[in-house]
Formats: sequence, C-alpha cells, structure tokens
Amino acid sequence: MQKVQLDLPILLPELLDEQDNCIRLLLADLNGKRGISKAHIKEGQPLQLCVHYEPALISLSKVEEIARNSGAEVTQRYQHTLIRAKKVRHQRHARQLEHKLIAIPGVVTAMVSVPGTIRIEWDSEQVTEEQLRQKIQQLGLNISPATKPQHRRVPEQDHHHEQGHEHDHSNTNFLGEHTELYFAIGSGIAWLTGFILSFVDGVAPELLIGIFTAGILFGGYFTLIEAIGAIRQGKFEIDFLMLVAAAGAAALGKWGEAALLLFLFSLGHALEHYAMNRARKSISALADLAPPIALVRQDGQTVEVPIEDLEVGDVIVVKPNSKIAADGIVIKGNSSVNQAPITGESVPVDKRPIADLEANIILEDVPAEHRAFAGTINGSSVLEIKVLRATHDSTLARLITLVKEAETQKSPTQLFADKFERYYVPVVLAVVVLLLFAFLVIDETFADSFYRAMAVLIAASPCALAISTPSAVLAGVARAARQGVLIKGGRPLEDLGNLTAVAFDKTGTLTEGKPHLTHAIPYENASREDLLITAAAVEALSDHPLAKAIVDGAKKELNNKAIPLAEQLEALIARGVKAQIKNETVHIGNRRLLAEITGMPVPPVLDQQMKDLEDGGHTAMIIHRGTHYLGIIAVMDTARPEAKATLAALRKVGIRRMIMLTGDNQQVAEAVAAEIGITDPLGSLLPEDKVAAIERLKAEEGKVAMVGDGVNDAPAMAKSTVGIAMGAAGSDVALETADIALMADKLDNLPFAIALSRKAKQIIKQNLVISLGMVAILVPLTVMGVAEIGPAVIAHEGSTLVVVLNALRLLGFKTK
Repeated sequence: MQKVQLDLPILLPELLDEQDNCIRLLLADLNGKRGISKAHIKEGQPLQLCVHYEPALISLSKVEEIARNSGAEVTQRYQHTLIRAKKVRHQRHARQLEHKLIAIPGVVTAMVSVPGTIRIEWDSEQVTEEQLRQKIQQLGLNISPATKPQHRRVPEQDHHHEQGHEHDHSNTNFLGEHTELYFAIGSGIAWLTGFILSFVDGVAPELLIGIFTAGILFGGYFTLIEAIGAIRQGKFEIDFLMLVAAAGAAALGKWGEAALLLFLFSLGHALEHYAMNRARKSISALADLAPPIALVRQDGQTVEVPIEDLEVGDVIVVKPNSKIAADGIVIKGNSSVNQAPITGESVPVDKRPIADLEANIILEDVPAEHRAFAGTINGSSVLEIKVLRATHDSTLARLITLVKEAETQKSPTQLFADKFERYYVPVVLAVVVLLLFAFLVIDETFADSFYRAMAVLIAASPCALAISTPSAVLAGVARAARQGVLIKGGRPLEDLGNLTAVAFDKTGTLTEGKPHLTHAIPYENASREDLLITAAAVEALSDHPLAKAIVDGAKKELNNKAIPLAEQLEALIARGVKAQIKNETVHIGNRRLLAEITGMPVPPVLDQQMKDLEDGGHTAMIIHRGTHYLGIIAVMDTARPEAKATLAALRKVGIRRMIMLTGDNQQVAEAVAAEIGITDPLGSLLPEDKVAAIERLKAEEGKVAMVGDGVNDAPAMAKSTVGIAMGAAGSDVALETADIALMADKLDNLPFAIALSRKAKQIIKQNLVISLGMVAILVPLTVMGVAEIGPAVIAHEGSTLVVVLNALRLLGFKTK
C-alpha cells in the first residue's frame, strides 16, 4: 500500500476552513472508489488530503485525477456563503435558527452567530441561494441583499448623501429597540407596587391580584413570543418552562411570586440582549468604516461615485478629515492618515506620493508611506489616490468577511458546553417529571410537588451556561479587532492564552527585513566623511541590496552632500568590487581582496575590527583607495525598534521561551538574540528545518505560536498551534493563512493579543464556574424545598446577567 498527499485548497478552492463540510463530502466520495483504501485529512495548514491506495489496483496519476474530479464535483455542487442578518435575538435563538435551517432540504450545515452572521452550506442540486434567502426571511430575519444595485456616476453636487440603514419594523418593537427593557421595567414597577400594598391593611385582594397580573402580562409578553417560536419547531425552551412555572404559581394563589418570576426573567433577558448588542455593534461598526461615496477624478472634473462602482485604476480625491474609500497608492499630496480603524496604530502615518508609478504595481510591495487603505481617515491635506483594489477586495472588505466568519466559529469550550447541554436538558426534564409525582412517595400535596418541580426547572435552566462562552469570545474578538488584531474565532482565542512559547521568523519579523549601514570606522589619518563619500560613490554604481543600504546610510549622514561620480565598476567574484574615482582605484571587499592587491595581510587593527563586527552579525567591508586604507564599513539587517520591548512584555505575560528561526548562520542569530532578548536562537535553517523545529517545540512545550509574514513562513505557521501573521493589512497571503493577523506591521500588538487571550480564557473559566456552580447549588436546595421559586429566579437570572457583564469587560480590556 502507498499514500499520496494533496493540497486541499487546490482541490476545493472554495474551502473556508477545516470544519468545512465539503471536506467530509470529498472524503466520502474518495473512500468509495476502487483501489483507494483510506482517505483522510492530515493536520496542518494548508490542509492536506492523505490518500492511501493499492498500486496494484490503481496508479498514482489515477488517484490524483479522481481527487481532482471529486473536488471539482464537490465545489460545483456544494456552495457556501455568509449572510448578514438582523433580529437574531440571543444565543438560544441562534441555535433555534440553526435547527430550522438544517431542516431545509439541501442544507448541509448552518451556523448562526448572535451578531447576525449566518454561515450556510447547501447542495445546489436541491436548493438555490435565492430560495434559501427567501426561507431565511420567512424565519423573521432581515438579511442583506445578495448583490449590490448598479449605480450611476454623477457629478459632485453641493448636497450631502444619506446612507440607507435597515430598521426593525417588527410590531414587537413599537417603543424602539429597548421595548423589551421597558416592558421588564413596567413589570417590575407593577410587582413592587403590589408587594408594598400587600403590607397595607384594607387593600382588597382583588386589587393586588390585578396589579400582580399586570406585572405578569408585562413580564410575560416577550417570554410568550419566544416560547411560541420554540414550540412551533417542537422544542420546549426555558421560556416555555418559565411560563409554566409562573402559571403554576398563580394557580396555587401565589400571584406575587408569579409576577416576580416573570419580572426578573424578562429583566435578565432584556439586559442580556442589551449587553450582547453592545458587542454586536462593536463588530458591526467595521462595516461603517468605509464612506458610501468616493470622489473620482474624471476628464478634469470630480464626480461622485458609489464605492461599489470604483474600478482598479481610478483616481480618487480624498478631502481633509474624510475617510479613504479604497485601497491604493498616493500619487499626489502629502498628509497624515489615521490608520487605527484598520491597523490599530495609535499615531497617524505620514503619506507622500510615490515617485515611480509602474504599470503593474502590487500594493504589498509598496513602502508604507505610499499605501492607503479603505476606512482610514485622512488628515489636514488633500490626497489623490490611485485605486489598486476593487471595493470587495479591499483590506477592509476582507477584514469584515473574516470577522463575520470568525463569529460563527465555536471555541473548544463552547463545543463542550453545547454537548453538555444536549445531555443535560433531557436529564433535568426527567428529574422534573419524577418530582411531579413526589406526592405519591412522600407526605405532601400535589400542589407542593408541582411547586417544587417548577422551582427545580428554574434552578436547573442552562441559560447562563449557554451564553457564558460565546459572549466572552464575541467580546474578545471585537476588542482585538479594534486594536488592529484579527482573531479568527474562539479556538485561536483560547489557544493563544495557553501558550508558554513563541517562535519568530527573524527577517522582516524581528528585524526590519532590509540591511542598514551600521558602522563607518575610519583607519588612522582617514576621515569618516571621506570614508562615507568614497563608499557611496562606488556602491552607487551597484544594484546589490547591500550597496543600496550603504548609499542610503551615507547620504543620510552626509546630509545629501555632493558625492563624486565613480566609473568603471568591476565585480570581483567572492572578494568585492573595484572602481575609479578621479583617477584613483578604489577597492571595497574582504580580507582576501585586500591581501591580493597590497601583497600583505590586512593590518592587525583592521583585522580585529572586522572580526568584532562579524562576531556581532554584521557584514563588514574594507575600503582601500589608491595606496592607503580608508577604513571599514558594515551593514546589517537591524532589529525592529520595538522588538526588545515587545519580547520583554511577552515575558511579563508569561511567555517563557522565545525562539528565533532563521536561515542566517548561527553567529548572526546569536548576535541578534543577544541584542533583543531571544532565549533560543536557531540559525542555518532551511524551510523544512523550521517545520521540524516547530514540531520539536510542540513536543517540548505542548503548544507553540509561530510569528511570520504568512508567505515563506506558511509551512512552519501551519505546524504551530497558532499561526500569527505580521503586516496583514498589506498582504493577502498573510491575512488568509494565519489564525491571528496583526494588521499593522507592528510587533508590539503581540503582547496585547496574548494578554487579551489570557483574560478571555480567565473570564470563560469564571463564567463556567458561575453558571455551573449556581446550578449545582440551586438544584439540591430546590429539590429539598429549601429554596422557593422567588430565590431561585433571583439567583438564576442573576447568574445569567453576571456572566454576560463579566464577558463584556473584555470590550474595555487594556494591558497594564
């Protein structure tokens, strides 16, 4: 038997993630083919399909052909989409909607998040996207249109445009979005009034019953609506149970307790919806970052264009203090741009026009001072920007899509809670049924048994458990996005908080990614200025990256002082270069070159200085002009300014090991490590060595993150527990590859992300303890009759509210 590994994203180009049902369908198809004994998914990113086959029955080329054909069939037949919806009220409602959607013929999977993102996969041979959208609307949801309307370009006018907004016209919200809260307050006022009057002599019992009934009606209105919705799909949710418990209490003449139950239950739900709406709006605000209209330069005049109609190559005009409408490059104007909405950078970034406007320019290859992103805010000067990405491909658009998708991804803890709930609820119902017949066994009336059973129902309700994890994940993802950190769902959010080791790519992650002039050491009577002028004159003729670093560094130090022209540059293989300056021959190179041209070893002073620089990871070169030495220049890929402080901050948040992976030699690796505080420098690594290093670190530490640029580091990032991409605002690959993306090219957001994850993990644990602990305390007390319905309701609803408010603390999280 033999096996072959194939990249899944190639077979399934529409693949969303490793939980995609298309993978299951592809595996089912392959496992049924003759000659294929087993097909399964190999862990890692990019995802790989591993196919075990019998060479005697089927050839390798045939296996690959079958896999390609199966992938094409699955991709064509099974479709996915993300739909934005309004009126998803809470976590239980989201689960109800999932069950209803999965029941539609042709729907493979459906995931609904509380913020209102529906991720749905369907069989296009059984149902169309339009039919699905109609069915979703029939469920009472307002959804975004499938396609955007066509717009006409119109000249700029002296008027403002009003953005269209969806409004909830449901008849249950006749007092606005806080109607439910107002009803709960009304119920509370009625209950409190009745409670006070019950201590007043002479108040007619009928009046008290009427007041408590008003409290029941106000508190039970939205509860009844929820219960009816659940019953229609054959489910008895907590709302129905609460209504039964209230009706039972009223039937027993305990009108005050019935009113209290529904008041606190409705208040708890109203405050839960209000609090969750804050997190929902925090994420939804991303969609409002881009302006609806762009000003486009056309034929010498400026016209207003809806951003959906912007085309690559258009030139947009961005007025002072207004939002930039598209990703592109600055071609005219100088201004400071607030990039915080996209990258999380706290300080505005200076932008200036690009000098060389190439025909096929790629945005991520352009220096940061020329790049502009949709949704960022211009400063005090007018900018003209050439559009390089269509609206649907902009960094902002991709960020919004990925955040919406992240909303639908459940964390391991949430999956555990959902599974626990599936088994827990039937057990509770069985216990309640048994308690209803307790009067047959113990000396009490049916009314007492019924009352106790209702109290247990309330106490054992898993409301707090259901909301404890998703509320924390949602708030954590929202807070991270505001800081310029994209966390793709609950799993990486939880995993990041468990880390004790982080591995870094060196070049471009811990260092600037390009060499800089670091030293210019004159020899004996030579001057530093003469050394720099000579070096710059010769290296200006070369196109080598080190030569550019020397020229740029020398010009900066010389303050753009005139540099003589060199000529007749000649490359001396493995030794250096030579050129002519004013009839003098200049050599720049290593010890071997200078020994050749002088016939003598390099002077001991220069030799020692070269050795010291090389030991420090620098690339050093000797400069010789005419008959004498001028000195030494050295270049190096220097550490990022924030690298040392970032690593120190990581130690403070509990990261014990910080590993650097680099292809540079071990000497260079150790020099950089000593400068910035890396604990484990690993040099001379090929790409496959980096993967092996990550696997070894996982074996030693259990979990490890890999930080890189998302391109050449992709294999190592795939093997890590959490892949973290740098500078994702400019890189498609980085944004798509990683579990977590640092939108700005800034390392110092990493300690924030880890600290946020640790806090989220802590809050999730607290919420689980609160929700399960309250059930563990209340259920025995209500079974024994110690706690009645009133205290049970207060404790139960109090715990639900506490876990939501506890989770929302993440929205205001700040590192110390």
